[in-house]
Amino acid sequence: MTTVEPTDTLTFPADRAGCPFAPPPAYRQAQEQRPITPISLWDGSRAWLVTRHEDVRAVMGDRRFSSDARHSGFPFLSDGRRELAVQNPSFIRMDDPEHARLRRMLTGDFIIKRVEAMRSEIQEIVDGFLDTMTAHHPPADLVAEFALPVPSLVICMLLGVPYEDHDYFQQRSRILLHNHTTAEQVHTARDELSSYLEQLAERKEREPDQRIISRLVARGDLSRAEVASMSLLLLVAGHETTANMTALSTLTLLREPAQLARLREDPQLIKGAVEELLRYLSIVQSGTTRVAIETAQIGGTTIEAGEGVVCMLSTANRDEAVFAAPEDLDVGRDARRHVAFGFGVHQCLGQPLARLELQIALETLFRRLPGLRLAVPFEEVRFRHDNVVYGVEELPVAW
Repeated sequence: MTTVEPTDTLTFPADRAGCPFAPPPAYRQAQEQRPITPISLWDGSRAWLVTRHEDVRAVMGDRRFSSDARHSGFPFLSDGRRELAVQNPSFIRMDDPEHARLRRMLTGDFIIKRVEAMRSEIQEIVDGFLDTMTAHHPPADLVAEFALPVPSLVICMLLGVPYEDHDYFQQRSRILLHNHTTAEQVHTARDELSSYLEQLAERKEREPDQRIISRLVARGDLSRAEVASMSLLLLVAGHETTANMTALSTLTLLREPAQLARLREDPQLIKGAVEELLRYLSIVQSGTTRVAIETAQIGGTTIEAGEGVVCMLSTANRDEAVFAAPEDLDVGRDARRHVAFGFGVHQCLGQPLARLELQIALETLFRRLPGLRLAVPFEEVRFRHDNVVYGVEELPVAW
């Protein structure tokens, strides 16, 4: 049962205002005045919002805070999120040892050495989609023609999913990640995707290849539903996050010409620039949720067992106690302490792949298209405020 004090409660989520790349001002105000603050969620339930870098890492690294949404008091951010988290949860909604057992089956596919071996293949994919986009006269929608298809094809290749089915899984992924879809809509989309992936797993049993789904099937200790659940997580997360990060990073750099000029003058900055963009943009805009399964002290605040916690990654990444001048984009900054991929045992499994895709996509885009520019006024760009993953709906560009 949630026992968070009702006074001075912040309604969550709060709206962004002013700079569209910055966290909502209400979160920043909370960070300054009450870094662990009570919030009211969509269904009237209450939880704690954690905003400082130190406190976010403390919660996410503490096993007294559970990722298992089946615990009483877990904070759900919408009815759809509840449906997705509770019914047939993926391993990110489990605690160890079950979480670790399933995660270990995939760890080898995302270690840095294995991912780095894909560099030339990803470069070919990036060049291919840029060739197609620029084969016609500008303008073009960078989201539809570059930012989305690149990670979609890469994750299809890794999993062994036919890329020609990308419209099918992209449409359903959008439903799963939208904040205002109903439980029924989420239920339908998830079941359709799960059914598709179970049928694919069945086909891989007859016609195996060297991709992830085939290897999971070949283990023999996972049900079809478990294979589908793990594949669904990778498929959705593997293209949506990187696609939105690529488009939003491109827009950010076009709005920061001095930083873009530094990057063009010294392409060796690209690795650090990607880390800085991950820190600056923090596209998981609803934060990361946990529930206390034991009473714990965090940042001087007592969080009782059964109380929900929302760790706000975006404010943690703009904590001036860790990052000097945190509101500024600085492609030369050492931003490695950011928590854009989370922290602790549940931090993003696919982060080496996301980093490599972003490095190649952004470096190639700005090198090959030195005249790249927005094709519409900035004020006409539509941002994705209602999604778990922040980004832009379209990004019309010319070159």
